[in-house]
Order: sequence, then C-alpha cells, then structure tokens
Amino acid sequence: MQLAGPVSRCMAWLIDAAIVVFGGGLLVMVAGIAGFISADLAGALGILLYFVSQIGYGITMEWLWRGQTIGKRVIGIQVVDGRGLKLQFSQIAIRNLFRFFDHMPAFYLIGGTACLLSKHSQRLGDFAAGTVVIRKKKTFTPDLSHIATSKFNSLTQHPHLVARLRQSVTPQEATAAFNALVRREELDPQSRLELYSTIADAFRNRVPFPPEATETLSDEHYIRNVVELIFQAAK
Repeated sequence: MQLAGPVSRCMAWLIDAAIVVFGGGLLVMVAGIAGFISADLAGALGILLYFVSQIGYGITMEWLWRGQTIGKRVIGIQVVDGRGLKLQFSQIAIRNLFRFFDHMPAFYLIGGTACLLSKHSQRLGDFAAGTVVIRKKKTFTPDLSHIATSKFNSLTQHPHLVARLRQSVTPQEATAAFNALVRREELDPQSRLELYSTIADAFRNRVPFPPEATETLSDEHYIRNVVELIFQAAK
C-alpha cells in the first residue's frame, strides 16, 4: 500500500475543514435561534453542535464511505486498518476523537509533526486506532465483451465458493488473466495452451470447485468464467 504523505492529507483536511466550517455556520444559526428561549440553552446547544460538526462529520463520512471523507475522496486517499484487516467502526471513532489532541496547539501541529516523524505517516489518532492513510488505487474494470464470456457461467451455482475466489484473487492476478485472454491471438497455439493451463491451475488450486462445475470447461473457458466473476463484482 502506498502511504499518503502529509501534503495530500493536509489538502484533504482543508477541503473537509471548509465543509465543516460551512456546516458549522448553519448550526450556529440554529443555536442562535435557541438563544431567544434561554442563553444557557443556546450555549449548551452550541457546544453540542460544535462536537457534532467537528467529530461527527469525520466519523459519519469515513464509516459510510469506507475510510473516506469528501476531502479524502477528492484527493484520492483512504483510511485503512494498519494490518490489512477490515476497518472497524471503533477505529474510525477513535481516530476522529483524537483530532482534539492532534490539533493542539493549533492547525494540527502535533498531528502534522507525528506524520512527519512516524514511519508510516501516522498522526496520534492513527497510532491509537491502528490505522494508516493510503493512496486509493483506481479499480481496473475492463470491457468483458473483449473476452466473449458465455451467457451461462457454471461457477455461479456455488456462490460461497465464488465469494472465496473473489477474496483470494488479487486485482493484479485478475488483470494478468484478462490480458492473457485479450492477447490470445498474439500467442502461438502451444504457448497459449501452456499459459492458460498455468493460470487455470493457479485459480483451481486457490479455490477448488466441484467437478460438475468445471469438468466440461477447457482451461481458457475456466479462466474466462473466473475473470468475469471477479470484474463483475468490482464493477
């Protein structure tokens, strides 16, 4: 994973800060209306709305958008679990609650310094939550019509195995298999058979399907079915 540097993170934060300031201004207007009822009520409501705008925005957006806020999505970065596991809500909440400490004494001085000095560009919130911020790779979604997939894919009869296959095959492996199919006419027949046999065996060993789902498929047809399943899910 390519880590996001302090500059890209700062740019994303500036975009998010502008959104929060605008939204916070609207909330202050709401709190001002409450001032006509009670000054104490207006003060309490103002504090609550400040918390919601400052912390709630980050938690809500990163949970709904899987580690991204509007600013992060525009810049192309994403919060992920530092061990490569699924990002948990508790991690999102912790890293956003720690913004108070990272922001001290002003303009994210502590958090920015931590990013510059840490091995994985982590601020205090990332250390506490076990997260890192990475550059989000663009997903390659090819035109499957180029490989002439059949209307019936026998592998779809086993959805639990399809799910395991999608998890075990990396985007790079799927792209390599797709390219091998697209360039079939550039290969001599013997090389094509050997290449497709190698790729098909790799997929079969990753997730074995029942014989009735694969025994009538050639290596090339099997690869087409696998590539179709993986990229249809990505799309």
